[in-house]
Amino acid sequence: MLKCASVYTCEVDDFDLAMSELNAQLSEKITLQKNTVGVIMCHLEFIDSGMLKHVCKTLPFDVAGVTTASQAVNEKADDVILTIFIMTSDDIFFKTGMTDSLENDIYAPAKTAFDNIGLSQMPSLALVFPPLPEKNAGDTYVDAWESVIPGVPIFGTFSTADTADFLGGKVIHNGEIEENCMSYIFCYGNIKPRFIIGTFSEKNALPYKGEITKSYGIYVEEINNIKAYKYFEERGLAKNGEPSKIFTFVPFLIDQKNRDDYDGVPILRELVSFTEDGIAIYRGNIDEHSTFKMLQGTFEDVIEIAEEKLDEAVAHSGINGILVFSCIARRMMVMQKDSLGELNVAREKVGEIPFMMGYAGGEISPTSVKDRGAVNRYHDYTIITMIV
Repeated sequence: MLKCASVYTCEVDDFDLAMSELNAQLSEKITLQKNTVGVIMCHLEFIDSGMLKHVCKTLPFDVAGVTTASQAVNEKADDVILTIFIMTSDDIFFKTGMTDSLENDIYAPAKTAFDNIGLSQMPSLALVFPPLPEKNAGDTYVDAWESVIPGVPIFGTFSTADTADFLGGKVIHNGEIEENCMSYIFCYGNIKPRFIIGTFSEKNALPYKGEITKSYGIYVEEINNIKAYKYFEERGLAKNGEPSKIFTFVPFLIDQKNRDDYDGVPILRELVSFTEDGIAIYRGNIDEHSTFKMLQGTFEDVIEIAEEKLDEAVAHSGINGILVFSCIARRMMVMQKDSLGELNVAREKVGEIPFMMGYAGGEISPTSVKDRGAVNRYHDYTIITMIV
């Protein structure tokens, strides 16, 4: 049987106080069983002060995770906070680690990491924590894990930071802190996660839609048979080779109907920039002949979707814990009115169910899990929820 709990500290400098707070919560909330692991997230200040390493060294179980901008647990939402989502069991066991550097390849480090576990059996669930995707499509990290654990549900968050460009985030495994590796937790045994994905309402869609008529990977060359940059320029959405600043708040809803594993669930993509040749660059892959709509991300929409998806989550039976990752762009959409608004909505909805939530530089979650395995996807602008 699986049991869960979440603990936190906002203490950045006083190690004894931080551990006193964490240990008190652990004693109150959960009795650790034979096998235990933690998903850890923290603000960069905990790394800069040395607090993260102290905490990891003292905890009686392995942890893996990333840095982020804001987080929440049942009792607290804050920016400068360290949180841990704990899973413990006598009959489910966990393997954790950090991959080799991803500088030259992503597939080989994923394979080496899995081989080093030394088990022939497939995990029941993989929790993965890559760095913010800059040079590579976010999908590449998913595909790399899929190549070694095909069909296994994969859930995770990319590192990010409380900076204007989201850069500078770190990946964490115990006391090891890296910028260009992946940490991971593989769960083995009778664990049956359920997943919920939230995007944005199509009622707020902009009056622009079309077909991707020429693309490869993250590069969209033509939309409706015209150069991508020209398509946006003609609509007043690009100028002097740059996309309009509104695109931070404009998710692209992509329906990739030609995929062999298409399950009817569209995905969101973020427009990053244009090449000198007017080709649009996105953070994730977009298949040729996909259709798209441009949505508007607003404070009201972020809050409404969070409420809807957390209501859906708590309606499930047999809940031991809930883990939520939300795109850092969604945080930007609520900053002006209530920077912790989405986090506090989630806290209200889960009540006393063990819970942790943090912001993501990109999200990984199955869009469906079938008998033949999970359909794992990379997402932008999305709130993803895992129920265990």
